[in-house]
Amino acid sequence: MKTENTYVNITHEKLNLQDCYDFVQDPSCGGIAIFVGTVRNATKDKEVVRLDFSTYKSMAIKELKKICNDAHANFGIHKITIHHAEGVLNIGEIPVIIAVSSPHRKAAFEACQYTIDTLKETVPIWKKEYFTDGEVWVNAHP
Repeated sequence: MKTENTYVNITHEKLNLQDCYDFVQDPSCGGIAIFVGTVRNATKDKEVVRLDFSTYKSMAIKELKKICNDAHANFGIHKITIHHAEGVLNIGEIPVIIAVSSPHRKAAFEACQYTIDTLKETVPIWKKEYFTDGEVWVNAHP
């Protein structure tokens, strides 16, 4: 879903940081904040092998749009994009990118922080962690 100032994407394709940057970049903006989540190799003292992300896609898109609308209304930002991956991701791969632009850096930072925190709390995206000795669903109830 893409509009003039908001771009939300959930995909099985590899996420592209440059695409996110290019969308939010604007000559009227003096600040761009970007958050890139990556798959790490350990959590809770266990070795992570890979992650698998599942979504309720139509509801997730709706919730991501709501987060973007809230960020525009509450922080005075210019543009925002949220891209999230679906499917299996290996160590070092990117499951989420958030990019925000605004005339001033503070609003971009605050909106970016708000966006990732709210996404993790409200969006129906579930993560299954695979370890060398088993697996576990994380945040099974958003």
